[in-house]
Amino acid sequence: MNRFHVHLNVNDLDASIRFYTGLFATPPSVVRHDYAKWMLEDPQVNFAISSTGRAPGIDHLGIQVDDAAGLADLGRRLDAAGGAVTPEADAICCYAHSDKYWTEDPQGTRWETFHTLGEATTYHALGAACATDAACAPAPASAPAAATGCCSPKSGCC
Repeated sequence: MNRFHVHLNVNDLDASIRFYTGLFATPPSVVRHDYAKWMLEDPQVNFAISSTGRAPGIDHLGIQVDDAAGLADLGRRLDAAGGAVTPEADAICCYAHSDKYWTEDPQGTRWETFHTLGEATTYHALGAACATDAACAPAPASAPAAATGCCSPKSGCC
């Protein structure tokens, strides 16, 4: 099962948690000092918010897949769609360990396709910004990302 993903930047995490808990009629499944996530079944969405100092609003959209084969399929589809696709292997970001592909749509909206491998204890790896941070958005590249760290080697954060 694939799941739509939305990540918003918010100014007031506590107020936003209260609002979205009311809207979704359920508390978040993950809460940290700077992050919250709802894994909703109706509608089927991975909805995340963070308070990391970025401008409020949509950070990125995405599709979460269940396995590596699903991620590879989405990678091929993104490539066929014509956008620059940046792989991000073994990423630690948003309290999760994932393999990812990043791209932008024609309007510049960032899209993340990902397969979550497990939980992580930090928002991002070893103090490095992850791809959801503006200073470290992966630069489009056709070469695979490094197996360690958070972003594409061309982004300068690894």
